[in-house]
Amino acid sequence: MLENNIPQFLIKLLEKQYEDNIIEKILEGYKQKRYVTLRVNTIKSSCELIKNKLLQENIDFEKVSWYKDAFIIKNANENDIRKLDIYQNGQIYLQNLSSMLPPILLDPKQGENILDMAAAPGSKTTQIAAIANNKVMITACEINKARSERLKYNLEKQGVNCSYVMLTDARKLDNLLSFDKILLDAPCSGSGTIYEQDKKLNKNFTQKLIEKTSETQLTLLKKAINLLKPGGEMIYSTCSILNCENEAIIEKALKGTKANIIPIDIEKLENIPYLPVKIPGTICVCPSKLFEGFFIAKIKKQ
Repeated sequence: MLENNIPQFLIKLLEKQYEDNIIEKILEGYKQKRYVTLRVNTIKSSCELIKNKLLQENIDFEKVSWYKDAFIIKNANENDIRKLDIYQNGQIYLQNLSSMLPPILLDPKQGENILDMAAAPGSKTTQIAAIANNKVMITACEINKARSERLKYNLEKQGVNCSYVMLTDARKLDNLLSFDKILLDAPCSGSGTIYEQDKKLNKNFTQKLIEKTSETQLTLLKKAINLLKPGGEMIYSTCSILNCENEAIIEKALKGTKANIIPIDIEKLENIPYLPVKIPGTICVCPSKLFEGFFIAKIKKQ
């Protein structure tokens, strides 16, 4: 199977994992230029206020059935949205719909102690804070100094006052620490976010990248399980659709532990294009006009 500008080693990986009709669906998703989607920052604003503002600006939108705070923008690009005062003052956050799923599924509750292991630039950290009305304790880790500064900027812009940023490699956190819930949106190859017309695709997306990120994912997930309180729950997610970064990592990390998969209820998550998964109860979103390819698993420590 040959597809213009898609690395051939990726095609081969997809052929090992999926049936031909599924691969065609994925490749079609790679061709799509995605709609702009945004999330209302309920710390600073409300859906009704944002709705009225978009109408005033003659911006067409759709609401999302499974998330009341999400808007699909139909006739404006990201630059158009960034010019709006509701963006500049932090009342909204530009974010793909797939990226909104992990914090929703983490289901943060007021008073919980939460770890975000790879937090920058802060889309999910700020969403966790918004869901819990700024009444959780979030430890947000970022290994890169420049990215940590961007994270701090976004937290301040979004009005998040319940988060502490640690400039550190989450893999090196002290095992004496423990958390009620953990979000590990792991560094990955980005195989779910590919855009076929990206001229740098073959240069940036490599077999070596997949191998490197897979190693990082495994050590991060093992650390997360150590740091999770007994009875605590965590989300493992990637923007990859490859088994080697998703199910294979989970199987290795859970082996010999007291942690197990909690099945994700997809009945409320309607109109999402799913891909087949090898671990029942996990989900993998197919790239499309609306969604980036995304894998999510929910794990509980017994």
